[in-house]
Amino acid sequence: MELWLFYFFGAIALLAAINLVVSRRVFYSAVSLIVCLCAISAVYMLLEAPFIAAVQVIVYAGAIMVLFLFVIMLLDPFSAGTLPDKRRYLSYIALALGTGSLVMLYPLLKAYNPAKTPRSIDFVTGGTGTLKHLGETLFSAYLLPFEVTSVLILVAIIGAVVLAKRQP
Repeated sequence: MELWLFYFFGAIALLAAINLVVSRRVFYSAVSLIVCLCAISAVYMLLEAPFIAAVQVIVYAGAIMVLFLFVIMLLDPFSAGTLPDKRRYLSYIALALGTGSLVMLYPLLKAYNPAKTPRSIDFVTGGTGTLKHLGETLFSAYLLPFEVTSVLILVAIIGAVVLAKRQP
């Protein structure tokens, strides 16, 4: 069952990544990236890495993609990508895929018991796999790259606002 779910979410991630590259509308590409990131998060859950899966959804699919969508809308609010699409059959396909995903995930979620989840030895003994160690490493050894990334994102937002203001 787990191998089948792994292939299922891998196929969703692959199809979303292909749609990300092939799509001509920027908005649809961004939505495809969100689907791809959520599918990768499901793969991480299958690999028993819940922290990485949660970070994948919260940070990347949540915060970063909201920022991307904000910049896309700010730069070109009247593009064809934001207008209603004439192809209504895509909404029916999306509804069928969403329902199928929920039906397939129901037995997995029903059988999940947090008390029986195996813990790694490092997590139990307080070794290198703990969140405390991860936080200390991030804000000590990798503080400069962390801050440079935040400044780079801020500069990108300011650049998008300046470019949007130039257009009549």
